[in-house]
This record gives sequence, C-alpha cells and structure tokens, in this order.
Amino acid sequence: MLKAEQLIRQLNLVPHPEGGYYCETYRSSAAFDGVGEQFPAGRNYATAIYFLLLKGRFSAFHRIQSDEMWHYYTGDPVMIIEITGDGKRVETILGPYIDKGDVFQYTVKAGHWFAADVVEGGHYTLTGCTVAPGFDFRDFELAEREELIKMYPHLESIISNYTRTK
Repeated sequence: MLKAEQLIRQLNLVPHPEGGYYCETYRSSAAFDGVGEQFPAGRNYATAIYFLLLKGRFSAFHRIQSDEMWHYYTGDPVMIIEITGDGKRVETILGPYIDKGDVFQYTVKAGHWFAADVVEGGHYTLTGCTVAPGFDFRDFELAEREELIKMYPHLESIISNYTRTK
C-alpha cells in the first residue's frame, strides 16, 4: 500500500480549505448555456478530484450546490457525516470492506452539509470526488460552527467535532 506522503507527492495534491489534500483531475470541456440562476452559462458539466485525508485532519462541514459522488481508492475507510435538509444525521463508511457494510461509492446530495474523517485506527484514505454540475469555489460554503448549531441544535456535538473555530 502506498504511503500518504508518497501519494501527496506523486499525485501533486495541495491543501484544501475544508481540510485534506486534493488535485483536480478532470473538468469537462463542455459547459452549460445556463440553467437558471444557480448554474449560469459557462458552468462545466462535471469535475473530478483526488482527495486525501490524514488521520486527525478531518474535512470540516461544508456544502456545495451540486451533487458530489465520492469514490474509494485506497487506504483506510473514511466516514462521511451528512446533515440532510430536514436535519437528519447520516453516516456512511466509504471503504474496501463491503462485507462489513462499507461502500465503494456514495453521493452527497446538493445543499447537504457534510464532513469526513478517517475511521478510528486508520491513518489515511485516498478518495475521488466527482461533482455534477461541475465544482466551482463560488458554490463552496464552509460551515460556521455557531450558525450550524443554531440550525441543528440536536447535532451540536457532531457539529462541534467537525467544524473549526476562526
């Protein structure tokens, strides 16, 4: 198994604002003529990245305006923690152990808050993320701890665990 440092170097990964490391690997050449105000003209149909998380360096709660499909590649399983629009907490383990309930792919719906963390006892995970319509940092919203807790007070503990203070 490749080591995280080797993957970061070989895949040209750089720090991501939510946590972890990433590199864009695909951006469709085709783009929308415009799909309402949410996706104006020029938005690419799809994008893809490599995304690597290290033990103890979680991906903080954030949301985007597109669906985001996660793909497991190598390393340890990763837990994706999602808050649905109606305030339900959903946890999905993306990893290699399908006989234990892991999944190889998982899609976070557009507008849902989500975070991710390497499972307990793990060291790193390498995933891929495919976004359609394509990712644009203008759609990226990093959660403010107090605001998210106001919206979902019943999830205060998990929100506190997966947000960063300024």
